[in-house]
Amino acid sequence: MADKHRINFEPVDIEMEVGEDEYILDAAFRQGIHLMHGCREGRCSACKSFVLDGDIQMEDYSTFACNDAEVDEGHVLLCRSTAYSDCTIELLNFDEDELLGGVPIQDVRTRVTGIEPMTKDIVSLRLAPVEPAGYEFKPGQYSDLHIPGTEEHRSFSMATTRSTPGHVEFLIKKYPGGKFAGLLDDGISVGDEIALTGPYGSFTIKEGHVLPMVFIGGGAGMAPLLSLLRHMSETGNTRQVHFYYGARTPHDLFYVDEILELGRGLTNFTFVACLSESMDPLPVGAIAVEDGNVTDVVGRREPDIGRAEVYLCGPPPMVDAALELLEANDTPKDQIFYDKFTSPAFE
Repeated sequence: MADKHRINFEPVDIEMEVGEDEYILDAAFRQGIHLMHGCREGRCSACKSFVLDGDIQMEDYSTFACNDAEVDEGHVLLCRSTAYSDCTIELLNFDEDELLGGVPIQDVRTRVTGIEPMTKDIVSLRLAPVEPAGYEFKPGQYSDLHIPGTEEHRSFSMATTRSTPGHVEFLIKKYPGGKFAGLLDDGISVGDEIALTGPYGSFTIKEGHVLPMVFIGGGAGMAPLLSLLRHMSETGNTRQVHFYYGARTPHDLFYVDEILELGRGLTNFTFVACLSESMDPLPVGAIAVEDGNVTDVVGRREPDIGRAEVYLCGPPPMVDAALELLEANDTPKDQIFYDKFTSPAFE
């Protein structure tokens, strides 16, 4: 049995146990403590913290997420850090409401109920939880789907909400050589079982917040944004939403009819399709269409984005460009929420 140590988190005064055979972030999940996190692979900086005291070692992480100078100062990524003594850690990013109020991590056995192409490279995968019979999560979160016959998993956001715990939908982009996505063409069929672990992520609507919201998405980043919209419609949320979705051509758009229908029940809702490669004709009056990359369009149409909460989800280059735009417009970091999807194309 691995040695156990105590971790004390400041300034929230929360204590927990961690073994030398697990990462600190995983130990927190196991004990119902929901620390801020993103990729859980050492490639973002969402879980970056500062070691005040104790012996902690970090492995297999990106220096873009935590550079050498930061490591020398005592910064660590909790998703890649192991404790070898009792430690005191200062949390640099945390949400007090989430810390002890998040949804517990669940291991769920599911059955495939549907596989439907949405575009030429995005597929809707629908699962029904079998054991347990439901799956609890917050809109905007993601799950690990285990690749059948392997020890590997891939992370995907849910597009549905907790109003349908017996029906979970994922929107998955197919990349050449993708181990999971490749199975959607030949390898996974309706009726097959897939193991799921989650939920993870803090890409959620914060209770009590009132600022207008700007959604910026692309590719499979549609999933968590659609989940948020569905949730807002179901709960009668009255916050303003402007939704910008980047695609290459009109053929890469999907779920437009549902988005417009959801928007009719929301406050001052706008949906803008941002097309980077083609302005092929669309039905007149169907949706607003602008030419250019999604971040260029947002820059033109949202001069007051520094006074909004911004939700980003999509390919890493899109998220990076959006973050640069927000920095240039002095958008406070605590008003920015994002999931940066990784794929073989960007790893």
